[in-house]
Amino acid sequence: MKLLQYLGSRFVAYIAVLFIGVTITFFLPRLMPSDPIEGYIAQMQNQAGQTITPEAMDELRVQLRRLYGLEGSLVEQYINYINKVVLQFDFGPSLYSYPRPVAEFIWTALPWTLGLLGVSIVISWIIGNFIGLLAGFFHNSRFATTLEVVGVVIYPIPYYILALLLILQFAYIWQWFPLSTTIRPGPLTWEKVNAIIYNSFLPAMTLIIAGFGWNILSMKALAFATKEEPYVVFARLKGVKPRRIMTRYVFRNATLPQITALALSIGTIFNGALLTEILFSYPGLGLLMRTAIGSGDFNLMYGTIIVSIVSVATAAFFIDLIYPLIDPRIRLR
Repeated sequence: MKLLQYLGSRFVAYIAVLFIGVTITFFLPRLMPSDPIEGYIAQMQNQAGQTITPEAMDELRVQLRRLYGLEGSLVEQYINYINKVVLQFDFGPSLYSYPRPVAEFIWTALPWTLGLLGVSIVISWIIGNFIGLLAGFFHNSRFATTLEVVGVVIYPIPYYILALLLILQFAYIWQWFPLSTTIRPGPLTWEKVNAIIYNSFLPAMTLIIAGFGWNILSMKALAFATKEEPYVVFARLKGVKPRRIMTRYVFRNATLPQITALALSIGTIFNGALLTEILFSYPGLGLLMRTAIGSGDFNLMYGTIIVSIVSVATAAFFIDLIYPLIDPRIRLR
């Protein structure tokens, strides 16, 4: 019963986060000073090189506002937005790539972002916690002090600064990797897989290095505190081997707060992934979002932002569901 209450509260929080995020996404583009319809009409006139009669202009403006959900009052637009975008997950056509639908852009870019984020989160979390465990358990050694210094140095470096440093060193000076991601479209072959790994190495390395600094510091503090707990001291007095104490007693208990911290930090890591994609011209949601904002494409902005919100909230929700399987105290309360 307690477990069901916990899962129910997590699900309610998940729905609330989605609702608030989707609502904010609706209002933010409408607070922008530019009108995307007028901008599109002006661009179309410049490209066509001819004038349009006032009657035809008014009819075009009405049709575009109806097409892109900008017709009616703000309340009517919001209701239509919830019904079409949220319930049907239909973002309509792109404003500046008409008639190509926004969903096509998103489904093309989403696997790149999820792949980059998933790999970087797993590697960063594993490496950071392993180094932090060693630094906390062997806190008196010089090696542990060195590891802690590494975490202190890396943690405050922003994603974009680290990305620029890696680009400067590995792509510009040493020229080991390309300055921007260049992957040709086509079927998935071994050559293309190698090209994807090669082009994704620097973006992934940026997220991994920027992410495991905090994991080192937090796990080091948790491991140091856990090793002084009575049950660990009792195991040490019984003659349990230090490696077993470190893995079975210290790590298993110190890792529980780290899982919670992982759920809370997914949003920050996701934002870092989007910014990293822009710097590396990586074909994910970050680059797509920059294109949408630069062109004032409402529908494309809606799509990328909403998918980002759903991805982060869903990942945090699944971690909350997994947590009771790791910590039996939640199942018993």
